Amino acid sequence: MKTLSKLALAAVLATGVSGLAFVAPAMAKKEEQQAPGFKLSKPVQAIAYNAQQAVKAKDVATAEPLVAQIEAAATTDDDKYVAAALRYDLENTKLVLAQQANPNAPLNETALAKPLDALIAAANTPAADRGKYLFRRGQLAFNGGQYAVASQYFTKAKEAGFNSPDFDLQLAKVKVQAGDVAGGLADLDRYITAQKAAGQAVPESYYRFAIATANNKKMAPETLAWMQKYAAAFPNAKTWRDVILQYAFAQNSIATPDKAQTLDLYRLLRAAGAMPDQSSYEDYARMVSDRGNPYEAAAVLKEGLASGKIPASSTYAKSQLAAATTAIQRDGSLASSEKTALASKDGKIASATADAYLGQNNYAKAAELYRAALSKGGVDANEVNTRLGIALAKSGDKAGAQAAFGAVTGQPRAGIAALWNTWTQVGSAPAPAA
Repeated sequence: MKTLSKLALAAVLATGVSGLAFVAPAMAKKEEQQAPGFKLSKPVQAIAYNAQQAVKAKDVATAEPLVAQIEAAATTDDDKYVAAALRYDLENTKLVLAQQANPNAPLNETALAKPLDALIAAANTPAADRGKYLFRRGQLAFNGGQYAVASQYFTKAKEAGFNSPDFDLQLAKVKVQAGDVAGGLADLDRYITAQKAAGQAVPESYYRFAIATANNKKMAPETLAWMQKYAAAFPNAKTWRDVILQYAFAQNSIATPDKAQTLDLYRLLRAAGAMPDQSSYEDYARMVSDRGNPYEAAAVLKEGLASGKIPASSTYAKSQLAAATTAIQRDGSLASSEKTALASKDGKIASATADAYLGQNNYAKAAELYRAALSKGGVDANEVNTRLGIALAKSGDKAGAQAAFGAVTGQPRAGIAALWNTWTQVGSAPAPAA
């Protein structure tokens, strides 16, 4: 049976949802045998205590006929309320026992619907309990695949004041299952915004649910927006790694970047301290080497070796690093390339020289040459603006970086720029300890 979450029935109202407390007839005066606030008829009053005690003791054999007698004898509204409450407690206890006996067996919860409906409808249901009954009824509907009905019950439960851990996530999930994906995600966003405004923590699971839901529905703009929110809420290396890999490298990613775009995603992974493995380091170094940028290739390989993600025994990395070092020695200073770039009729040499300065961590010079490339033209403006934003972000110019990233259009370039802009604003802390 499909469940909203892994439900531990023993912890869900299993000690008696009704809140009624009967006094043993032999130990109390007649008027004290009533449950507080209820006036029971004599036939119900006579057996209510024994029925409740049998349910509490999980003695189903004893409780069943007693509860049936109460149901048959009930004539007043209070009698009927007590009969429904005890029936619910008994059926819930049966489920608890069934789960304990065989945790993997499917559970048939349909017997709970009738007493829950009676408790919800009863005029004398205590206000503190109505939301609880509505929530449980919503669970039954959800488990039965009636998602629209479940959404209605959950909404009413919330209006009645019911709350529990992850209840707002459950509300969003059931709305999504009912077919209103945009509405469910909007509800979740409003809840997160309110929680943050109140200074309350929001679990990572909320963001992960939203990303997975939007991505599964091929809602690329919404997926990217939730990725940015997730990274901003948990700006550490692990989150950035998960977000970037999901964005462009996973099987169901929302972007299919070309080599130049992939390079700028590698740059973001590196900036966030989130490079995942040897393969990514070596692929990154190969890409920049192929584009005539040995400075960045050498820096990437040295970092990978120092981190241990590239093993010291990697002959391929060593040969790449040696080739990059030789190229740097052969090329010498970038001053001559810069002079040529500024004299050139288009911005291609300026862009390539800016890339080299970026690889040297000379962000001021990189930004100067990227701007020159844009002014001369003849280059991919979206690519150059992305890299101008990177240079400005790395130099600490958040406003300038935001403007450059904001000038990028078209996908997946605009998405890459958006992720870079989020990193510019929030940065990245080390990944949390496992």
